[in-house]
Amino acid sequence: ILYPAMEDFQLDLIIGEGPAARSVRIDLSRFTLIGATTRTGLLTTPLRERFGIPIRLEFYGVEELEEIVRRGARLLGLSLTGEGAHEIARRARGTPRVAGRLLRRVRDFASVAGVAAVDAKIADGALSQLEVDGRGLDALDHRYLRLIAVNYGGGPVGVETIAAGLSEPRDAIEEIIEPYLLQQGFIARTPRGRLLTAQAFAHLGLPLPAQPPTQFPLFNGSEEP
Repeated sequence: ILYPAMEDFQLDLIIGEGPAARSVRIDLSRFTLIGATTRTGLLTTPLRERFGIPIRLEFYGVEELEEIVRRGARLLGLSLTGEGAHEIARRARGTPRVAGRLLRRVRDFASVAGVAAVDAKIADGALSQLEVDGRGLDALDHRYLRLIAVNYGGGPVGVETIAAGLSEPRDAIEEIIEPYLLQQGFIARTPRGRLLTAQAFAHLGLPLPAQPPTQFPLFNGSEEP
């Protein structure tokens, strides 16, 4: 139904059934169709290629998020230093929505502590209590990484095993936890399962485990997940 509408601004409908069925063409007013998805691979190729200007959105940089955090602070009536805004922005995972949530929680901590202005130290203390580290990883991210590092020597380990170990559904592992860890280079997806990179061990403060030579390139990040 969408194809003729997108190409010719016409809609072809079948009315009735069997021999009595007839096709009716309806002319549509000209329109602009804007589509958005987080799962491009689920779209059929003919549908995807009918969109005239495909655009892929990127994550925000820290400087852009700082501007968003400062604006949010003004709306909240919160006095926030530049260093405080930077501390929140760098932990926001490149997402304004996350930056806003962290800002509100920092505001709550500052209000309870009776702090007039939020600087880097106050923001860091509040976010540390929320278990959000300097790279934006939260408690569940750390549980995921430590499960593979400590229980399975860095992997590889299957996603079903990880889901059972964390008591989380598989789709939560694949759609909530892993995308950011992959983006940050902490894990690799291999045919044999998930594998921690050297960067992940360094972030956790753990030594690299002894591994067969064939797995060293994966730890060095020289192969694709």
